[in-house]
Amino acid sequence: MIHRLSAITGWLALAFIVFVTLSPIGDRPSLASPHLERFTAFALMGLAFALAYPNRVLLVVALVVGAAFGLEALQLLTPDRHGRAADALAKALGGISGISVGQMAYFLLRLKPVRSDHSI
Repeated sequence: MIHRLSAITGWLALAFIVFVTLSPIGDRPSLASPHLERFTAFALMGLAFALAYPNRVLLVVALVVGAAFGLEALQLLTPDRHGRAADALAKALGGISGISVGQMAYFLLRLKPVRSDHSI
């Protein structure tokens, strides 16, 4: 169940990020500083994808980091937006952070408690 919910969340997050990244600057919502927004959005997307596809880490990294750099490159094609390497780096670092947290959570959820034998 968590995999399906995380997959839906991840794909919806990616769709929203694509919309916000490529839409005119006036249509872009603003909640905090742009670098914090970028980092957080990609961290949440990376977390969702990591929980959705825990055994496909390289695919998830390629998707998230590829989206970060690809969307910045696509901004160069829009008349009122600009793609910057620093923005792509903030997005990629956020995505990798989210993936790392997701992988750690998956690992911790799969751990079984160790039985302690109190005999001497």
